[in-house]
Parts: sequence; structure tokens; C-alpha cells
Amino acid sequence: MADDIRDLLKQVTNDLSRVNDEFSKKAEETLTEVKNTGKMSEQTKAEVDKLATSQTELSGKLEEVTARLADVEQKKARRGGGEAVQSWGAQAVASDKLKGLTSSTVHSGQRISAPVKNVLISSGVAEGVVEPQRLPGIDTLPKQRLFIRDLIAPGQTTSPAIFWVQQTGFTNNAAVVPENTTKPYSNITFATKITPVVTIAHLFKASKQILDDFAQLQSTIDAEMRYGLKYVEEQEFLFGVGGAGNIEGIIPQASPFAPAFEPDARTNIDDLRLAILQSQLARLPCDGFVIHSTDWAAVELTKDANGGYILANPLRIAGPTLWGKPVVETEIPEFEGEFLAGAFRTGAQLFDREDANVVISTENADDFEKNMITVRCEERTALAVKRPEAFVTGAFGTAAAGG
Repeated sequence: MADDIRDLLKQVTNDLSRVNDEFSKKAEETLTEVKNTGKMSEQTKAEVDKLATSQTELSGKLEEVTARLADVEQKKARRGGGEAVQSWGAQAVASDKLKGLTSSTVHSGQRISAPVKNVLISSGVAEGVVEPQRLPGIDTLPKQRLFIRDLIAPGQTTSPAIFWVQQTGFTNNAAVVPENTTKPYSNITFATKITPVVTIAHLFKASKQILDDFAQLQSTIDAEMRYGLKYVEEQEFLFGVGGAGNIEGIIPQASPFAPAFEPDARTNIDDLRLAILQSQLARLPCDGFVIHSTDWAAVELTKDANGGYILANPLRIAGPTLWGKPVVETEIPEFEGEFLAGAFRTGAQLFDREDANVVISTENADDFEKNMITVRCEERTALAVKRPEAFVTGAFGTAAAGG
């Protein structure tokens, strides 16, 4: 059964690739038509809409098939004795080093390190749209929102820095060449890049008695420390200025939003569709968005002339998606009124040097005097933006090109 699903996944992937190529060609033709005539013809609009519908349907089907394959593989793993995925906190308190540890058995100056695996790293085109279901148990956590990490291709490294080559430009001079004629050169430019691995960390103080209540310790690690790391990580991935000790973020390297034309009764939903078009014209199809929570709320609350919601349905819960692409909501204040769209899977890759590591110390500053412990949570990671032109960023309502 798994082989059949893999064959279907391959077929859908190939169909989506074909439609993406046709969409890119039609997008270029549309842009030329708009420049020459000042508007898009009804025939062209119908063709573009048909391709957009096909792209969305195939993306949805790809998501469905990927989920089916994951479900089959999970069931297979369970039949073979595979273990359920645990949260950071659950991994920490289940560590052999913490088993049997209580406030009465811990020694002065003792440090316990409990490395945990990152359970949020996703793979495949559509993963990250729906969070994994958390198994029932003590102190169950609320569902966490998506982070930009869920969109970017994951990776690992064992080095303190990543050395890689970035493609910075491509001029296609391919042409039909008669016999005995010199072939033209296309121009591809590259730049060598060194991306340092950075450390993101924080600590918190707690009463030593928390060691007697592992459910509370697990909850604190999951709900507060894990979220705190991911929030700062997201800021770095988006706005990082680079240099020593900082990640070079996506937004400083992304292409400015330049809508190809001005649609009638333009809305923020139109702007995100125009960003998909801009990404398509760069031959790097968009596969996700990052939007401020306030702006996403405005999108979901958009109504038609009869007062009905265009996208949202208050009576059901659905993953945040638009135009068939997953949406990451962020609370970073600087991002309100703006958005980021791009080919996250192909345009960037993150490299984890060290998954989140939880360390508990009984002697830090005046911990011994105050009967406290210090818990540290940290990770080491790097981000390589391999194709900056794969990303489009700007403010909603940006003037159309030539407008």
C-alpha cells in the first residue's frame, strides 16, 4: 500500500511541476500583455485562473497524499514497536539522568544535561500545515502556532559555520543555433558565503521542589522555554542583520514587492496573489506566507457584499492557508502591515548544529542559599538563504509597477 501511495505521490509531484512550468510561461505572457495593452484580456484571465485552480488543486492533493503516506508509515512504525514522538519537556523529564532525581537527592553543584530532539522539524511540501496530535496525558499543552521554521527545508551540521555557494543572478541566453554557428553563453553569477552557527538560549529560576513535580517541569519547558526560543529564532530568521553572533535573515535579502498590475477593488488577498505571481515570474514558485497576526485576522474577516465571510468559517477549525499555501502568523510588531512570500523549501535551508538542550543546575549564583535551581534551554542553528530572489516582501497596498 505504501508503494502505491509513493507512486501516486510521484505522479502528483510531476503534474504539479508541469503546471508550475505552464504557469510561469503564462505569467510572463500576461506581464507582457499588461505592459503592452494596460490590462489583462478576459481570455488570458480565464487561462490564468484555470492554471491557478489546477495548481491549488494539485497542491491540495499533494498535501493529502503526503499525509496519507505519513499515516501509513506511522502505523507501520507502531506495529514494529516504534515510539511516539515526545515534546521537549517530556523528553527532558524522561531522560535517564533525571530519573530518580528529587529535591532530596540532588547534590550541591550538580548539573544534569538532558538533550532533546526537535520535534517540530518538518519535511515534505505540505507538512507544517497541521500540528502533530499531542498524546493525552498530564498537563496537556494547547496547540502551538506554526513558526517560520515549519516552512523552511531542514538540515543538520556538525560544524560551527556553513560554507556554501549562493547563486546571485542568471541571464538566460539560450537560443536556436544553426549548424556551424557559435553557441551563446548564459550568465550565471555566484558568491561564496560563510554562515556562522549561532546560539539562542535563555534560563529560568525555579524552586528546587519543582524536581518533585516533573509534570510541572515538563509543562514549563514546553509552554515557556520552547516557545521563547522559537519566538526569538523567528525574529532572527526574518530580520537578522548577520555578522558576528547573528543570523542573516530572509527579509533583508528578499526582493521588494512590485505588483505587476492593479486589480479592481484591490484587497490584501489580492496582494498575496500578486506576490505569488512575482515569485512565479522569478521561476521560484511560492510555497508559503508569513503574515502578522493582525493582518491575517483582517484577511480572514474579509466579507462579500452580502456580509458573508469569503475565507473563514467561524463554525469550523482549519489550518491557516491562502491560495493553497500555508500561512505562518507572527506577533513580531515590526511586521504588522507587511508580508513575506516565497519558495521557502527551495530558497532557504536551516542547519541545526545542536537541538534544544535542557540543563538543570543546582548551583548558580545564589541558588544554594535560596534553595533554587536554574534551568537553561538553548539551541545552535544557522540559516542559509540560497536564493534571495525566491522571496518577496513588502507592505500591503504597494503601488503597482509603472503605476
